Amino acid sequence: MNKLFKNLSLIILPACVSLAACNQSSDKKKTTMTDSTQTPASAASAFETTINGKQTHLYTLKNKNGLTATFTNYGGRIVSLLVPDKTGKLTDVVLGFDSVEGFEKSTEVYYGATIGRYGNRLAKGKFKIDGKEYQSSINNAPNTLHGGKNGYQSVVWDGKQIDSSTVEFTYLSKDMEEGFPGNLNVKVTYSLTDDNEFKAVYEATTDKKTVVNLTNHAFFNLNGEGSGTILDHVVQIDADKYTPVDSTLIPLGEIASVKGTPFDFTQPTTIGKRINDDNVQLKNGKGYDHNFVLNKHDIKTPIATVVGDKSGIKMEVFTQEPGLQFYSGNFMQAKNAMKRGIKDEFRTSFAMETQHYPDSPNQPNFPSTELKPGDVYKTQTLYKFSVAK
Repeated sequence: MNKLFKNLSLIILPACVSLAACNQSSDKKKTTMTDSTQTPASAASAFETTINGKQTHLYTLKNKNGLTATFTNYGGRIVSLLVPDKTGKLTDVVLGFDSVEGFEKSTEVYYGATIGRYGNRLAKGKFKIDGKEYQSSINNAPNTLHGGKNGYQSVVWDGKQIDSSTVEFTYLSKDMEEGFPGNLNVKVTYSLTDDNEFKAVYEATTDKKTVVNLTNHAFFNLNGEGSGTILDHVVQIDADKYTPVDSTLIPLGEIASVKGTPFDFTQPTTIGKRINDDNVQLKNGKGYDHNFVLNKHDIKTPIATVVGDKSGIKMEVFTQEPGLQFYSGNFMQAKNAMKRGIKDEFRTSFAMETQHYPDSPNQPNFPSTELKPGDVYKTQTLYKFSVAK
């Protein structure tokens, strides 16, 4: 583990979201399971373009078991992820588009993206380092979300395919980009292991003290992209506490118990069971859009498990991060046609972003996200896929 985080006992994912209001009437909408085996790998030419003078590409990874993933260096994003369901059929469990243009024009800018420099929210975009105040751009009024207006989701990374199952993305985030101090050299390595894991390793160094909180914002539907809502997915999260938020989704500073609340996922529970309860925190998030304080985060023990009710696909999440942002697709508005032409309806995907807590630089009792020159930020997260027994 890196110097920055090795002594932390508590610490995650994106708050997340597009910025528009949701359509509550879509909450109960269901559709039948559809064939989600299409992948844009055969349309690599749709990912060959130039953005801000840099070339974009599509990268295809595969492991010995047939798991297949595609990535693009535009936003350092995962485009598709094919895993076998309970019948053995390969199912695309990640929402995305079949072209770079789709991602560029999407009203939801974070689909599959690598998030930075600071994942989740910063209150009013402000933070202090050694008494000096910095201001990032406001893109989720009145706050900064996921690094500001031009976060890492909107840049073209330098991409390199290391081997058939590994791709590496690097990016130099320049001093004061989006208001963050220090030239930050970032490297993210995505791979598929032969244990059917989607693995993400994040590394960063800086030449000036700064704040860093990196994650990936994959939007999952374990029944397959376009298969309907995720409300009957079964979730378990190894977290006895969470961080309540105000109406703008900034933590109140409290680390509260989940016991007796709709946030208690210590036992397997469907996402939809309590999502419409009369609870101020659910109202603030328009559903689940909260940071869970993980009990253990040693990369050896799953900190969350999700099972698709139709597919039987099981996803276990492992991380070295202290927090998990669980987002239930509350801001999806059916404004974007995804890879197979089906729109991103309300609550048809979820995100589990491993990360440090939201607004940590402004919350003295939260784990620090500061990175100093000479130190190395390094952390990893695994999403392991199997079929529920």
